[in-house]
Parts: sequence; C-alpha cells; structure tokens
Amino acid sequence: MNSFDLDYTLGIFPILLKYIDITLSMALISGAIALVIALIIAITKTFSIKILSQIFNVYISFFRATPLLVQLFLLYYGLPQIFPMFNTLDAYTASVVGLSLHFSAYMAETIRGAIASIDNGQFEAAKSLGMTRLQAFIYIILPQAFRVAIPSLMNNFIDLLKSTSLAFTLGVPEIMAKAQLEASSSFKYFESFLAVAIVYWITVLFFEYLQKKYEKKLNKAY
Repeated sequence: MNSFDLDYTLGIFPILLKYIDITLSMALISGAIALVIALIIAITKTFSIKILSQIFNVYISFFRATPLLVQLFLLYYGLPQIFPMFNTLDAYTASVVGLSLHFSAYMAETIRGAIASIDNGQFEAAKSLGMTRLQAFIYIILPQAFRVAIPSLMNNFIDLLKSTSLAFTLGVPEIMAKAQLEASSSFKYFESFLAVAIVYWITVLFFEYLQKKYEKKLNKAY
C-alpha cells in the first residue's frame, strides 16, 4: 500500500498557483458576461415583452436542462463543423462563452425572482412622485432586487468558479488540467487532486468573505 506523500502535496501547490490566474480570469470574465445577459433576460421577462420573453424561456430551458460539459463540446467541437468561421475559436474563449451562457440562465431566474419579491406598490408610489415606470424600475426596484439577489448570485458565481475545472477537457491549461497532468506523470493521484481541491476551497472561501463584507455594507441602510 502506498503511503500519503505530504512533501509531494506541499510541493505541488506552487505549480498549481502558477495557473490560478487562468482559472480566476475565466471565472470573473464569464461571471461578468453572464450577469449582463441575465439582467437583459430578467428585465425582458419582468416587462413581459412577448416574443423576446418566449425566446428567453427556450434559452433558459436549454441551458439549465443540458449538462455544461455537453454545451462546451457543442461550442468547441460542434459549431466549427456546421459553421467553419468558428474554426478559429480557441479553447479559452469557448470555455468563457460556454460558462457565460450556461450560468446566465441561472442568474436570470435569480434576478427575476428577486425583482418579483419587491412590493409592486412601489411602482405606484414612484408614479405619484412623477417618475415613469422605467425610472422607478431602474432607481427603486432594481437596487432593492439586487440586494435580495446577492446571496443567490454569489452561489451562482461559486458554481461557475468550480465549473471552470471542466475547461481542461477542451485543453485549457488551468489548475485542474495541471493537477491532472502532475497526477498522470507521478501516479500520485490522491496528493495531486487533494492539492487542487484545497486551492479551490481557499479560493471559494475568499469570495465568500468578500460577499459577507459587501452584504454587510449594503445592509447598513436597512
């Protein structure tokens, strides 16, 4: 029976951390794009714009009902077969696009639910002050909804961060890919994957800390 190699585990951390910037950049860029798409979808569904709402319903259904890995493969391997222009799509970009589309579907429902939780009477109060429905939505409803949605949005982001590990299947050299490579060359699978699990764990704890600080700041007004 092989014993646990602590020295190897400690020694692999500096190797993994050289690639943490790729993991973080994928997560942050994808998260920002997903949030923008989600806002557009949530606002469209809130105002019940018929044709667009129906299209977005199909969009949400597809990206929530199919595995992220399948979506990544469709983007990176499938699209170039049908549309040759996508042959120039690199693995990193395909991963960012796939993560953005997938998690925007979840974020859209989170934001829509948060908007729906705000008392509709606030629209009437804003109207009595001379504001249009759009102004009331932007300046009164949306800020409150965003505060309500933050915990769920952060959970979406944490899931997104962990899902960047699937990018190694497309050949993106992020921390999971490097852990897999080290494990294959050394045959120390437990040590390699334990190390990468700890890196993800610490990274998630850092973002959870930022979330709590931000929530505390927002809640001062309440």
